[in-house]
Amino acid sequence: MRIEKLAAIAALCIAVAACSRDGGSSAEAPASAPADAPAAAAPPTDAAKAAALAALPAPYNTGDLSNGQSKFAFCRSCHTATEGGPDLTGPNLYGVFGRKAGSKPGYTYSEAVKNAGFIWDAEHLDKWLTDPRGFMPGTKMTFAGLHDPKDRIDLIAYLKVETGYKPAP
Repeated sequence: MRIEKLAAIAALCIAVAACSRDGGSSAEAPASAPADAPAAAAPPTDAAKAAALAALPAPYNTGDLSNGQSKFAFCRSCHTATEGGPDLTGPNLYGVFGRKAGSKPGYTYSEAVKNAGFIWDAEHLDKWLTDPRGFMPGTKMTFAGLHDPKDRIDLIAYLKVETGYKPAP
């Protein structure tokens, strides 16, 4: 009986490892990915991030990206912020600046967010991050808020640098 259990566990492990083309040890796209699928962009260098930060309007151009990344840890359990990243409990935030609230395709928003009627910008995000439920009653977001203004500046600067924000020319 014990040998049968071990054999069953071994077979299960082999089956799980076989679910990916190479046992899950590679970052390559699966064989079934379309040949014309765009390659993931290389992450920006520190110099590119510094240049992007410097191009932001005040006060975000003085943001501390390291602190902003640290504060994004509060968001990471519900949000991704990379291009093509998945929606989790909350929507992927890549491209959020300049997007109409509640309009990201494929994500199911609360009625409050769908009907908000504004475009996400730093001012709206700052109010949202201060107190999401106070700013927009009826939202399904459970985050209590980020009360330190400097932390919000740093987080917004980080998001602008990390989510593809392009300042208006």
